[in-house]
Amino acid sequence: MDAFPDVQFYDYTPDPVRMSEFLAGELPSNYHLTFSRKEDNQSICDSIMASGGNVAAVFRDSLPKIWKGKKVVDGDDTDLRFLDPKNVIVGLVEKGLAKKDESGFVISA
Repeated sequence: MDAFPDVQFYDYTPDPVRMSEFLAGELPSNYHLTFSRKEDNQSICDSIMASGGNVAAVFRDSLPKIWKGKKVVDGDDTDLRFLDPKNVIVGLVEKGLAKKDESGFVISA
């Protein structure tokens, strides 16, 4: 990233330490992270959202407009997460095997 300062990099992460580093401005300025919600990390997602971070979450059937008090943006519309407003939920509609998920990974809003 340092070698290509004019390129915008972005990624998803389920790692709360890495996400905290991003939110604290400790990672390169041309690197954007979105936190990944899983079936067993909701309390971490709540902390990330309280700190102003974006969280990607998978929803059953359709996206709500608001979830947990945060605006939901359509994450299926584009992959350019660095263009998302700050402090939003990046909503993704279930696909493939996720349509049969019963673990809590897919949210029935």
